[in-house]
Amino acid sequence: MEAAAYGAKQEGGITLGILPRILREEANPRTDIKVLSGMKHARNTLIAQSSDALIAVNEEYGTLSEIALGLKMGKPVFTLESKWEIEGSYKAKNPKEAVELAFRLIEDSGKNRKNRKDPEQKHWERE
Repeated sequence: MEAAAYGAKQEGGITLGILPRILREEANPRTDIKVLSGMKHARNTLIAQSSDALIAVNEEYGTLSEIALGLKMGKPVFTLESKWEIEGSYKAKNPKEAVELAFRLIEDSGKNRKNRKDPEQKHWERE
């Protein structure tokens, strides 16, 4: 999470961290907005649902659950340095490619949304 926050800050972004417990000190120093969930791993549902796309780096089991939830919710998921072959996810060569692909899918989804029967359906989901 710290690497993602670092990249976002480098580009002038605002960062948000959904923390597993209720301790602000657990946030990395680049987190602007700290959500103290107290939900431990259950917070992964909030992360996946709130994301337009997920980029998973060097996954452990907690990240693997975020990937599974994201895919189940129809979100595009990009992996970097993945330990696993995950059907439905996209392998990115580097962080820059993952971010560019994610933004492209999000942008395309917004352009195509008005032409769908269900405007909430993402363009990468099957109709």
